[in-house]
Amino acid sequence: MVMRLGLFLLVFMLGLGLTPPTLALDNSRYRDFLTKHYDATPQGRNDRYCESMMRKQGLTSPCKGINTFIHGNSRHIKAICGDKNGNPYGENLRISKSPFQVTTCNLRGGSPRPPCRYRATAGFRNIVVACENDLPVHLDQSIFHP
Repeated sequence: MVMRLGLFLLVFMLGLGLTPPTLALDNSRYRDFLTKHYDATPQGRNDRYCESMMRKQGLTSPCKGINTFIHGNSRHIKAICGDKNGNPYGENLRISKSPFQVTTCNLRGGSPRPPCRYRATAGFRNIVVACENDLPVHLDQSIFHP
């Protein structure tokens, strides 16, 4: 019994030592990316939507100047970091092969103090992301798709 427990602890500790320490960090950065920029099924895409989402995602203290929400399937966003839905773009960035439905929220007025008022712009855009370990971790820009 004691030998089994010792063997289990040895295997467990070896597993911890072999797990890359950045993996947990990268997963948290990906979750942060989704929190800031992903809304699968938006309820409206107008100014009120922007004000509500920016507040809900904690982007209003101080008021963030601009933020883009990507709508649709998160697997398609993740696929930008591979060849399935992405191409290299500039240095260390990837651009989506297909456009995404997005809502961009722009702060109205110059004050970064709440209450924050936003103007919504809805459309389809190709998006540019930075990736780490095949996961998007930063939305660099969105490019209008006519």
